[in-house]
Amino acid sequence: MSAETESPLLSELERPAARALNARGQGQAFLVCEHASRFIPNSLNGLGLSDEAARSHAAWDIGALELSVELMGALDAPLVHSRVSRLVYDCNRPPSAPDAVPAKSERFEVPGNVDLTHAHRTSRVAEVYEPFRDLLSRTLDARPTPSVMITIHSFTPIYRGQPRTVELGILHDSDDRAAQLLLEAAQGSGLDTALNEPYSATDGVTHTLREHALKRGLPNVMIEVRNDLINSPEGVNRISGLLAPMLAQVVDQLTALEKTGEAPT
Repeated sequence: MSAETESPLLSELERPAARALNARGQGQAFLVCEHASRFIPNSLNGLGLSDEAARSHAAWDIGALELSVELMGALDAPLVHSRVSRLVYDCNRPPSAPDAVPAKSERFEVPGNVDLTHAHRTSRVAEVYEPFRDLLSRTLDARPTPSVMITIHSFTPIYRGQPRTVELGILHDSDDRAAQLLLEAAQGSGLDTALNEPYSATDGVTHTLREHALKRGLPNVMIEVRNDLINSPEGVNRISGLLAPMLAQVVDQLTALEKTGEAPT
């Protein structure tokens, strides 16, 4: 048995791996932030990362949790978020995905993830992914009425040396109801907005939507905000102020359509 399986990955003081905020919120939106933290458990010795890598977008979605919390308040929505870096385990990937525990993320090497044994990988799943997945399921299933799931992410302005002009990405999987309504609502916001940019479902980024929303028949959408827009309190406040009314409008539209059994056009 390996050392990692003999002792917990996360100490008692470092747990829980995920947290639910405002779980009894009365709004119809339900927020998820899978990449909220850059925290690496003490047992992993920083994964051997450089200081730059440990603070970079590779370790977490910069500004995403702060934005999620602002939107939580504005929409009176529950929020479930991970408390562990995605370099330890990416909670928006299933255990079968090779990049759930990446040995390299963009230009950053992750020495602590190289040549992991099956036992090491299994402990990451058991102590990071499964608590997040189970908390999300419990919180969602406790809702008295169906919700609209909205996952909140951020992305780097420059990726593999290429600048990105998109400021707001709206992503969907097989259910595009919420995405199409949000795209329409975003017109006139002043944000450079695009559908399925800078990623899409083909990049494997919609696991949470598939696992928790599609299986329940819930409308859903994934939001990506360029992180230079939300890397300060002022930026978070500005983007939240733009997004909150758009999301409220979309949730109201979808709630009304669900009641009538119609689909958005």
